[in-house]
Amino acid sequence: MVGNVDAIWKEILIKIGLVGLGRMGGAMVQRLGKMDCDVIGWDINSAAIEKAVANGLTPVSGPSEVANTANQIISIITEDAGVRSIFQDENGFLSTDLGGKLFIEMSTCRPMTSRELAPKIESAGGKIIDCPVLGTVPQVLEGKLHGLAGGNSTDLKHAMPILKKLTQSVRHMGKLGNGCAMKLSINMGMVAYMQSLAEALALGQQQGLTQEQMLDVMSLSPIASGWLNVKTPILKGEKGPVSLDLRTMRKDMMSAVATGTATGVPLPAASGALSSISSAVGNGWGDLDIAELPRFFREHMVQQF
Repeated sequence: MVGNVDAIWKEILIKIGLVGLGRMGGAMVQRLGKMDCDVIGWDINSAAIEKAVANGLTPVSGPSEVANTANQIISIITEDAGVRSIFQDENGFLSTDLGGKLFIEMSTCRPMTSRELAPKIESAGGKIIDCPVLGTVPQVLEGKLHGLAGGNSTDLKHAMPILKKLTQSVRHMGKLGNGCAMKLSINMGMVAYMQSLAEALALGQQQGLTQEQMLDVMSLSPIASGWLNVKTPILKGEKGPVSLDLRTMRKDMMSAVATGTATGVPLPAASGALSSISSAVGNGWGDLDIAELPRFFREHMVQQF
């Protein structure tokens, strides 16, 4: 009898598909499980699947089985080629009937990626919105992300019951791809800001100022921000959590610069920041937090006198 009750209860849980079980996707498994959702998912990394299963995930064999099992599917993976592959590969979403399926693309990718996939998805009977988010793992676990949605307003309305479980706000940015455009713009600004801090701190240090002196004054200045306050311990040389790693942020900068080039927008500051962050990744700093960029700049890019 208990088994029958459990089976009935499982059937009335909200079923959500999730592809991408990394740092953010794995946290979403935990959050959605606590919100009485049955999460069916897959990742190319078997270790990520095992970790997610321990947090309540129901694993399946690939993207096509995720789409066969759930009517709404979140994907949150690292880069554009991966987004295309989970749709277009042999075992991808597009290999099955997508009638009535809604895809919520949360990956931080180029605006054109979802726009190019949309006609193929619609031909197979499905719909897609893009909704990358602001926030990291703590915000996922607390349901306090901010969603940046692009796409048809009716499709977004259908996605809201799920999005409300992960976010404290969702802003409709307009047409499909605009959510990603907004997210790339923000990430580009963050990296350019960190690059400007790197240069400012290096300049001051070369003149005899300490990092502590400069950061203390910066906290009182017009360039102060909540994000600067959060990152100040790492900027001072302390250990801290990796919320935005350099490798991922380099990928986002490459996407932003490529998008600017394709649409005639010059991005000289972003291009300079991309050069620095690429150098950091190339020197083995890719897994470190973005707030380590100023230290890398001082140690590897500033000529010592």
